[in-house]
Amino acid sequence: MPRMMARVHVDLLLSEDGRRTAAELVRRLKVSPASVSVAVNSLVQYGYVRRERDPRRRRDIYVVDDEAWYHSVAISARQTLESARAAMAAAETLGPDSSVGQRLLRAGTFLERVVEDMKESADRWRTLLR
Repeated sequence: MPRMMARVHVDLLLSEDGRRTAAELVRRLKVSPASVSVAVNSLVQYGYVRRERDPRRRRDIYVVDDEAWYHSVAISARQTLESARAAMAAAETLGPDSSVGQRLLRAGTFLERVVEDMKESADRWRTLLR
């Protein structure tokens, strides 16, 4: 995880309720609003943080909750599965008899099986987060 993302993530984890506004993050971390924005966008994309809207003040609140780790594993698994399927499709196009096709098929199959194990494990241990 890049340094700024890690700083924002840790600051959210250290907050009493797992919530902070962008202004609070900027003030606490002594960084620019743009830095916080980029970091938060990445954290949201990877499932570590979610956005909530404060309707009274019309601003976003960034939240890290107990299930953030589960969501990040699920998102990572989904992205890796897409890569596995792309590798297997490329192997099909190139032909299973070619050395490149064989290599891509092995890689895709490996990734697909590891992802399934990750998903099963995350589901099995999810109750630890609640």
